[in-house]
Amino acid sequence: MPVLYIANKNYSSWSLRPWVLLRELGIPFEEKLMPFHATAFTTFSPSGKVPCLVDGDTTVWDSLAITEYVAEAHPEVWPADKTARAFARCAAAEMHSGFMALRTQCGMNCGIRVRLHRVDDALQRDLTRLNALWNDGLKRFGGPFLAGNKFSAADAFYAPVAFRIQTYAPPLGENAKAYAQRLLALPSMREWYRDALKETWRDAGHDSEATHWGTITEDLRAA
Repeated sequence: MPVLYIANKNYSSWSLRPWVLLRELGIPFEEKLMPFHATAFTTFSPSGKVPCLVDGDTTVWDSLAITEYVAEAHPEVWPADKTARAFARCAAAEMHSGFMALRTQCGMNCGIRVRLHRVDDALQRDLTRLNALWNDGLKRFGGPFLAGNKFSAADAFYAPVAFRIQTYAPPLGENAKAYAQRLLALPSMREWYRDALKETWRDAGHDSEATHWGTITEDLRAA
């Protein structure tokens, strides 16, 4: 059975992508959680980063590479329709390489709630693009997921954004908010969130990012 190495569920947005994809599609895997502070990730990941999938003699690092590797044996990772599949791949790739202001100013931190100091121009551009992309996919392919009526890798790549929206409540349109809520309601997402709240590990770098960009108004994590 493949082994998926991930980091803290409270913080690790990159880990969440393949984890929620595998879990939501019912693809078996073994989870190995390696806290940020506890080990050198180079012991299992060539890049020294997570996520990393080890499948027998094959090691696959990077969330997009893992997605494509899994899709070779499980074509349901991507939509069956050619046009929807192309859109889903573009959406996932754009999330993989873009939205830098959103990543920086609204880092994933599942267990807290933050009031942003302000929404600057860079963050607003990312939010505007996010609104447009989500609305485009939902309208073109009929929803309730980004590229049609079935969960796909496109949704997995935006799952961390749903947690960011829950934490920071940035200004978004109603359709985008509703889509984020649908992602948060998925069984796999609820499982991840429950586990994240139970974690007692703290990473100073991640927590300081939240207080740099906003004010923590609530902390729901275990003491």
